[in-house]
Formats: sequence, C-alpha cells, structure tokens
Amino acid sequence: MTIAYTFGCKMRRLKSIAFIFLFAIQLWADEIYFPPIAENTWGTVPPESLGWNLTKIQQLYDFLEQQNTKAFIVLKDGKIVLEKYFGTFTQDSVWYWASAGKTITAFLVGKAQEEGFLSISDRTSKYLGTGWTKCPKEKEDKITIRHQLTMTTGLDDGVPDNHCIIDTCLIYKADAGTRWAYHNAPYTLLEKVLTKATNLPINIYTRQKLGSKAGINGFWFTIGYDNVFFSKPRDMARFGLLFLNDCIWGNDTLLKDRHYFNEMVNTSQPLNNSYGYLWWLNGKSSFMVPTLQFVFPGPLFPDAPMDMITGLGKNGQIVSVSKSLGLVVVRMGDKPNDDGEIPFKLCNQIWQKLNEVMSKVNSVKEDEQKVLSITPNPASDYIEIHILNNRLQPIVQNNETISIYNTLGECVEIEPLHLMNSSYRMNIKHLPMGLYFVQIGTYRGKFLKICR
Repeated sequence: MTIAYTFGCKMRRLKSIAFIFLFAIQLWADEIYFPPIAENTWGTVPPESLGWNLTKIQQLYDFLEQQNTKAFIVLKDGKIVLEKYFGTFTQDSVWYWASAGKTITAFLVGKAQEEGFLSISDRTSKYLGTGWTKCPKEKEDKITIRHQLTMTTGLDDGVPDNHCIIDTCLIYKADAGTRWAYHNAPYTLLEKVLTKATNLPINIYTRQKLGSKAGINGFWFTIGYDNVFFSKPRDMARFGLLFLNDCIWGNDTLLKDRHYFNEMVNTSQPLNNSYGYLWWLNGKSSFMVPTLQFVFPGPLFPDAPMDMITGLGKNGQIVSVSKSLGLVVVRMGDKPNDDGEIPFKLCNQIWQKLNEVMSKVNSVKEDEQKVLSITPNPASDYIEIHILNNRLQPIVQNNETISIYNTLGECVEIEPLHLMNSSYRMNIKHLPMGLYFVQIGTYRGKFLKICR
C-alpha cells in the first residue's frame, strides 16, 4: 500500500511538472504572431517600442542598397519590425531563393518520412534506380537520402559542373559519410527522390504541406540542372517564422517528427559542425565552406547570434532565424559586392548592422564581437594584426601564438605573438599566393588573401 501510494504521488508530481512545462511552451508560442494564411495583412511592431536605435536604421538600409539588395524584412516574434524594398522591387515582386531553397527541401523530406513515403536511411538507388551514378555498384549502394541531406555522398564535387545530375557527372571520390563537400547535384536529385516516393509533382507537394498550411506560396522552376524556388519576400519570411516556432504554425504542427526536426537544425554529421540537414548553423566550434576541405575554427558568423540557423543562396538570398532573439531576417537581391557564391560575408555584415540597430537588446557579448583585424588584405609582403577588443588584450598577450593555415588545413606559419600598442607586424613574403586563415590562439580568426 505504501509503495503504491508513493508511486502514485510521484506520477502525479511528474504529470504536474509535464503540465507546467507544456503550459510554458504554449505561453511562449502564444506570444508569437502568425499572419493570416489567406490574407496579405501582417501585424507590425514599431522598432522604437523595442528600444532599437532609429538613427542606425537608415545606415542599415544604405548598406543594403549598396549591396544590391531588392528586399529586406526583419520579424520580431512574428511581427514585421523592418521591411524595405529597393529600386522597382515591391512587396509583390517574385524572386528566386537559389540555395536558400535547400531548406524547403529539407522540410519536405522530413514531412515525406513522417507520412511514411520514405526513410532517410533508404538507399538513394531505391528511388533513382541502380546506375544513377558512375560509381561502382557497391559504392553507389552506400549512398542514402541522409547523405544527400548532409552533403556527405562522397561524390566528387570537383567535376567541371557540380550542378550536373547526369550519371557521368556523378563520380566516386570517397565512401559515403566519410567526406563533407558542398555539392549541388546530389541535393538536386532529392527532388526526384521526393516525387518518386510521394508520387506527386514537387510543386503540388510543396503547396499541400506549406502553401495551404502556412500561406507559404511560390513555385519550383528548373533552370539548367537546378530546381529553383521562386516566391515573394514575405513568403520567405513566413518560412523563417515557421522555423522560429519549431515548424508549428499557430496551433498546427506542420512537422510532427521532432527527432527529424532536431537533427535538421543541429550538427548532422561529424565532419562539418556547422551544417545540419541543408541548414547552415552558427555558434559551433568549427565550420567548413564550399570547395575547400579545410576545417576552420570558430563560429561561422561571429557577429550573429550563436543560435542562428540560416538558409543561404547564390547572390545573397538569405533567411536567418534566431530563437534567442525571436528574430527572422530575410534578404533577397542581386549579387552583393565582394562576396562568393554562398553569401557568408554578407550575412555576417547584415548582423553587424543589425547589432547596431538593436543597441539596447544586442545579445552578442562583448567578447564574442570582432576581436581583430588584418591589414592590408589582400596582402603581399607583410600584414599587421590589430586587436580591437581591449578586454581581450591581456588574454592574447598571455603566451598566445599567431598561426596561418593554408586551404589544406596545414599550419604553414606559427610564431609567438608580442603585441606593441595593440598591433603586431608579420612578414609573409615567403608564403605563396593564395587563400589563408589567420588565427590568434584559440580565438576566431580571419581569412587572408596573398597576391602579388
């Protein structure tokens, strides 16, 4: 009797804790605003009510215009705080997501698994047929849908056109799961996997699972080998809002598979800590970038919230989500100045500007902000290291070293760091031309380009 009574008390206590926990989650969810599905109206919140620095907003817009931006939206807990269109682009204009659309595919694959159409542990050849690559059969059979989601198929991304989905372009490089490489072709073939598994065209399946449920409208269109998603800017903002609330739109859970959701927005494999299922992740201990096999130390976006996840596409298509700040940030436009195919630099610069706007609610700690600069960059004969954060000076002066790594991840230069007036001069005449990564101790570093 005593045992039964004690057990019953514990169960009631556990149920009470669970109820409080679920109630807290619901209260948090109730604070998030969701715009009507069938209407174009959208709630707003004045930036001044959040304590944001109004004088910095125009500077942000000026920067965005200089970077060939067409549309920019910031949501706070679902409501629009900032919305700006440039040139002839309007709220109703349609633009492409490029590789930011990979995040939609990640969601759809998870939904298809939840509905029993596929399992991400399935071999890709189950849906594409044997011989979809030029790999030996035993190597091809190692490739699963999960490898396509995580960029670990082992197929050679160094082929002349890594967008090419023809079998002759899909060549063995390494066993699946042993090599991370940003490779478009295996990703693009996920569409064929989805259509084969669901027996539905990709546009219909997208409309059913996102359009009718959250008002996220748009369409897939094939350009060359790529299947590209097009939509209005607010549709991208809706998608970001969906992920801000863990794929729950109001009271409707669009993706019930919590295990898949958690894997999608967290490190998905041991090779690139900053990559989930087709989402880029901030705040990890290291990261990899397209075309390089070097693991860089530190977070991917040092000026962004450490919990940020982001979809990034060619020419600066960006959808970023930070749960800690309750923010969704959307940027659409043409190619920004001085940035690569994937807009890492632009994304970080936008957060730099936003941090200035959010002067009273900035979540980026002082010791997480930019701590050093390298000039000149590009350089030829020498560089100067400048420490920008006074609080870090005693730390970096404490027997730290400065290291330079090449694109193979090899340390090609290391020497003690002796700061004089917060600066240090370093000779690089002996280093060949190319791209390098400069790091001080264990703190995040900077890319350096040497050219002569």
